[in-house]
Amino acid sequence: MKKLPYGISDYERLMENDYDYIDKTMYIEKIEKLAEPYIMYLRPRKFGKTLFTSTLENYYDIKKEEKFQSLFGETYIGKNPTKLKNSYYILKFNFSGIDTKNEESTINAFKEKVSIAVYDFITKYNLDFYINPELTAEGLLSSLIVAFKNQKLGEKIYVIIDEYDHFANELLGFNTNQFKSLVSKNGKVRKWYEILKEGTESVVDRIFITGVAPITLDSLTSGFNISSDKTQDRDFNEMMGFTVNELKELMTRQGITEEEQGKLLPIMKENYDGYKFAVYGKEKMYNSNMCLYFLNEYTRFKEIPTKLIDVNIASDYSKLGKMLDLCKGEEREKVIEKTVSGEGIVSEIREKFNPAIEFTETDLVSMLFYLGYLTIDGEEVGYPILKIPNNVMKEIYSDYFLRILRDETKVDIGENYTEIARELALEGKIDKAIELLGKYLKNLSNRDYIKFDEKYVKLIFYCIVMNLKMYRVKSEMEVQRKYPDILLIPRDISKNYKGIMIEFKYLKKEDNDRLKEKQEEAKKQIKEYMNFEEIKELKNLNSYIVVAVNDELHIEKII
Repeated sequence: MKKLPYGISDYERLMENDYDYIDKTMYIEKIEKLAEPYIMYLRPRKFGKTLFTSTLENYYDIKKEEKFQSLFGETYIGKNPTKLKNSYYILKFNFSGIDTKNEESTINAFKEKVSIAVYDFITKYNLDFYINPELTAEGLLSSLIVAFKNQKLGEKIYVIIDEYDHFANELLGFNTNQFKSLVSKNGKVRKWYEILKEGTESVVDRIFITGVAPITLDSLTSGFNISSDKTQDRDFNEMMGFTVNELKELMTRQGITEEEQGKLLPIMKENYDGYKFAVYGKEKMYNSNMCLYFLNEYTRFKEIPTKLIDVNIASDYSKLGKMLDLCKGEEREKVIEKTVSGEGIVSEIREKFNPAIEFTETDLVSMLFYLGYLTIDGEEVGYPILKIPNNVMKEIYSDYFLRILRDETKVDIGENYTEIARELALEGKIDKAIELLGKYLKNLSNRDYIKFDEKYVKLIFYCIVMNLKMYRVKSEMEVQRKYPDILLIPRDISKNYKGIMIEFKYLKKEDNDRLKEKQEEAKKQIKEYMNFEEIKELKNLNSYIVVAVNDELHIEKII
């Protein structure tokens, strides 16, 4: 049985060391058939971008011709080779891991990345070239192009750039002035791309650039305005990530039976699926790295992982706050509330950003799409409908929303989460969770009560329970149909944890005399829900109604 390639992004190593591989090589043919030779393709973190650039590198490298059969013989492209296979000198750059502490360190690290790529290139292809330490990054690239043109007459270069925007995204999160300086008219990064563009007039025949967001493109446009962006192209929607059939194929090859797959797939779908990058793309995609992490853990221990997201992946996606902070005030709050509550946002998706101008709501929503926090879930009047793709992303949003509340209310949760979890799961009580909700409500300013309504109260509670790892949280907010406001379903039914169903109602303080009326209304709804087949199947289910009168919470258990 082949090994799972979790954490492996080198195609040659993957093929030579008996790792399993989901064949994406048919897209090499599709890219080559495009009229445009300079391609930009963006995807969220941990979506297989580096592995795909490595696949391109191995397929087109003139030095790998003798290894073509061993590397690609069993793949689609190995059986259907294109005319350009093994015909290029590959110049590959990777701009991840750049030190962005200050402008000087960023420029030096950028130059170091360029120097490493140039050194690898001249060493591999035996080029007579001296890396002058006095040269700038753009000077190095310019000199290399001239040297190659003089020494390799008639030969062509394929430039591959991975993580082109990584350092720019890091800067944008905490140092926008430094970002603007680096990519402005006289910035070092912009000049480097100007040199790359000039290279296409002589020896640079093809370019493939990948990253996460088009955050630097607007500032670089006049320096590099030749690439064709295929990020939202329907023909390339499935180029990275896993389709459900690819995931099933991988699981079968790993010896996971159909019966096991029937148990695992719903969990993986809920947490890793849901990504769509083109309005008319054929399928929603699973995050490939998250799936590989899950399957790696499962095949080792034959148990569903306790943690459904790898800490390395979680740290990449935990930067949500930095990007949301680019958009200030009510616009940011509105986006957060809509997304966490499960509402779709109808918005255009910007293909370029200009950081010199303050981010608008459309800019923010677009950034969340590129970063994988939102995804396309349909279209309305010609514009995409954007929603949170899966449960993992919902947890990240919920955590961020609670951090905002903590900052506003100064409520310190401390160890309360453990107590809340134990009380819910073992006793089926909601007292401590409701107590925390009450603290948030009481400590919010009077100004905030203007926007308070039933939906906002539910939203706060939803975010509290979303971070409880033993439950699947379903809500009426998400499904947008007649459904309990909050339904907590134990992930592991073998542990006999209690299920929880809650119906919320809200009254303004001046309407306190309608409390009984609201309570009766909530009871009636709870009893209706109990007739739902999905609810009937739940054992150990405790039901409650909660009526909020401003910041006072009235709880009643329904037998």
